[in-house]
Amino acid sequence: MVEFTRRKLMASSAAAAIGIGAIGTVTGQEDGDTPGAPRINGDIKRLATTAHGAEVTGPFVFENGEVLFSLQHPSRDNPAPYDTAAVGVLAGLQFTFNGRSDEFDELEAPRSNAAQERVQVAGGEYDILVQEGDAINGGDERWGHPQTPDGTDLGEFVGSRYGDVGYNPDMNFFVSTDEEGLEGYLFTNNETSPGCISRTPISRGEDGWEADHEHAMELENLERFREIGGTRINCYGDLSPWETPMSSEEDYSHPRVSGTATVNDIVEAGSGVGLRGAAAFWNRPNPTEIAGALDELFDDSWNPQGTWALGGVEMLAYYLGADPVDQDGDTNTTDPIGDVYPNPYRYGRIVEVTDPTAAEPTPVKHHVMGRAAFECPEFLPDERTVYLASDGANKGLYKFVAEDPIPSYDDRMNVRGTLYAVHVTNDEAATNRPPAEVDLEIEWIELGTASNAEVESWIADYDDVTQVDYLETHAETDWEEDLETALAEADETVAVEGNRNYITDEDVLEWARQYEERGPDGVDEDLRRVPFLETRAAAKEIGATIEFRKAEGIDSLDDAEPGDFLYIGISELNDGMSDDEGDIRMDRVDGGVVYRAELEEDYNVSTLEPAVVGPDATDAESTLDVAPINVDNVMVLDDGRVLLCEDKGSFGRSYPNDALWVYEPPAVLSVDSVAISHESTGEADLTLSSVPDGLAGGRVTVSVDQTDVAEIVDASYHDALELTAGPSISADGSSVEFRFADLENEIESGGRNVTVATLELEGVGTGTADITVDVHELDDDSGMPIEPQARPGVVVTGPPAIGGGPGGRAPTDPDGDGRFEDVNGNGRLDYDDVVVLFEHIEADSVQLNDKAFDFNENGRIDYDDAVALYDEL
Repeated sequence: MVEFTRRKLMASSAAAAIGIGAIGTVTGQEDGDTPGAPRINGDIKRLATTAHGAEVTGPFVFENGEVLFSLQHPSRDNPAPYDTAAVGVLAGLQFTFNGRSDEFDELEAPRSNAAQERVQVAGGEYDILVQEGDAINGGDERWGHPQTPDGTDLGEFVGSRYGDVGYNPDMNFFVSTDEEGLEGYLFTNNETSPGCISRTPISRGEDGWEADHEHAMELENLERFREIGGTRINCYGDLSPWETPMSSEEDYSHPRVSGTATVNDIVEAGSGVGLRGAAAFWNRPNPTEIAGALDELFDDSWNPQGTWALGGVEMLAYYLGADPVDQDGDTNTTDPIGDVYPNPYRYGRIVEVTDPTAAEPTPVKHHVMGRAAFECPEFLPDERTVYLASDGANKGLYKFVAEDPIPSYDDRMNVRGTLYAVHVTNDEAATNRPPAEVDLEIEWIELGTASNAEVESWIADYDDVTQVDYLETHAETDWEEDLETALAEADETVAVEGNRNYITDEDVLEWARQYEERGPDGVDEDLRRVPFLETRAAAKEIGATIEFRKAEGIDSLDDAEPGDFLYIGISELNDGMSDDEGDIRMDRVDGGVVYRAELEEDYNVSTLEPAVVGPDATDAESTLDVAPINVDNVMVLDDGRVLLCEDKGSFGRSYPNDALWVYEPPAVLSVDSVAISHESTGEADLTLSSVPDGLAGGRVTVSVDQTDVAEIVDASYHDALELTAGPSISADGSSVEFRFADLENEIESGGRNVTVATLELEGVGTGTADITVDVHELDDDSGMPIEPQARPGVVVTGPPAIGGGPGGRAPTDPDGDGRFEDVNGNGRLDYDDVVVLFEHIEADSVQLNDKAFDFNENGRIDYDDAVALYDEL
């Protein structure tokens, strides 16, 4: 217990310059603060604008090509019905999925007040299906409104709240119940606390889509939802490959440390004053008032990150059945809730709605996927890999990989897998360069492996913690005798020492120490919980890049394959991404950036490249009007185009409305990377993607820059290309020219990932060589030139046979990762590979090929490489 005294903390802040750029596929103005802002690598068209004050959220595209989105928190000054939150369909507009945005003429920017106060659609209208507060479920419920166990609407209670109930609809996903995809259930998230997931039956008739209000229901009011603690701040989400809605809990109040601080910073400072985040004050009576209380305690104090999002925590307690505290006045009191209180570790999760068409769907929280302010997940078609984006400042990007396909687990609580956090590795990301010029090279740091059931058991240890515990654990004064003094004592103790009711600072640091010494699987059993319950803080302590700002969109094709793209929307590139510390230090672009990452063979991603760069706040209106600003949700269409939803904040564009844009990515001509054994051969495909108007023909040269490493020995064309010349391979094997025409239109409009040709390479020496692509000419079926991005590949040639290898066979790379695990050359990884490497660790054939045998990735060959290889068995 600390002595109850006043402490002072001087808060400081820094401002960054706002840049100016130019629109188009070229770099921005040279005299702008941030060159290349804005820049669009491809084409873009405005499809719709929303009513004044509202974001564009929750996009969904039906099988027939019609589009739906939410009208989130519109201005109450708009004329009806645009003054009320809603979900509606863009009637009169249908995508044809040919890869080209020729279904509509671009919508003009809304200039008049009448146009700005309503939803506008290119060539159509916004037909509203359902609105906040609509009577549903036979009149027993209101759309978007959670209730207490006795059926009382949460909107009737006094106290701090997280927005108006029903006012913030976000995610929309449709689960069809017929083969045509024209009848089924619409699942809508509402960002409130307690959270709310609405299920609305909808169908399409001759006059368009209609909603069945009578049979709509608030899933949150089901007892099985209350049994898991309910949900909180349900934002965007995903529809899994097995057709279940995945709702994200965007719990901004989860940070235990503010901004760039770490738990170690607190321990070194001997105090958490100025460093702690909102999570420390979760179970404080009237928690949103903590900032003012800290000002009184420490004078120039701080506003712990996420404090505003503590609004609605007490409403969540009432939803769970707590007796409401003093509802006679207009404001909340500090009388503590002592009977039922929400467990913070149950929120900030991904919630799956299983059996979505059943009379009463069942919710499952995927606790093993970590805890954050999740805006959205993206479940990949392998049904094992999930990418997760977290909103807010100084946040991480995460990946989860299940051991088995998730739907194969009959009981979702048995889903088991490994959680990872992103780490940006390239130095260029920290050199204060414009984001348009810098790819982010990333790797994934393993945080831990567990199952939902294990994490649930750890969470349950904190289920009985209430606001009374906050006072009785951290204050010397009896709160029942002097509540004001006891609360002040508790606030000071928690600010300095931390909240002892939950995971402690010491637990986090001890986990990190053991992690560094023993690896993620070697920590003590009682510490395995740390990265799953305190995900952000744990990731910070082991060097993950927790610097991303407002990662609010993440999506790929529903049937994405290796070579397709994952898109990530960063609504604002500032704060931790544009400061002077950490792994990311780029020029500030408040308009944000949409990155894309090519999916690799195992659905991993290793490079984020800027696809759409937003403008700077001080750009001219002419620039601001024609570029997306603060892209929030993103949705990839079946033909590879991308819907970009705006939440543009306070930008000074000539019109105040947020817009829905359709982005057409550029064509990409890429050549595979390949790893081949010494004196053997391997194949690399030349692949063209994103060709909305098909492929007529062209001339392309592929070259290898190090012929002492690898040579091109053969090449062939795609079977569909009937008119070809060559291929012409140079005498030294350094290049091959392809010239071809698609006479029968086999490579059709909208084609993606089309293999144009294949080249065969032979490893002639140990090392690596770049494979480059030079496009001389490439035309589409309309006679227009295709100007693709040319993506190089790499060929890695393995070392010669190591002494003792059976039959003198050269090592091979069974998994294609560039390291040659099959040391004895028998075609597989086995124990003898470890023995051969150990016995010949000092031989030139090993020491001179460090890239091939550096299994522990420390940049050199040592005995630990044999241990690391053994660990792969």
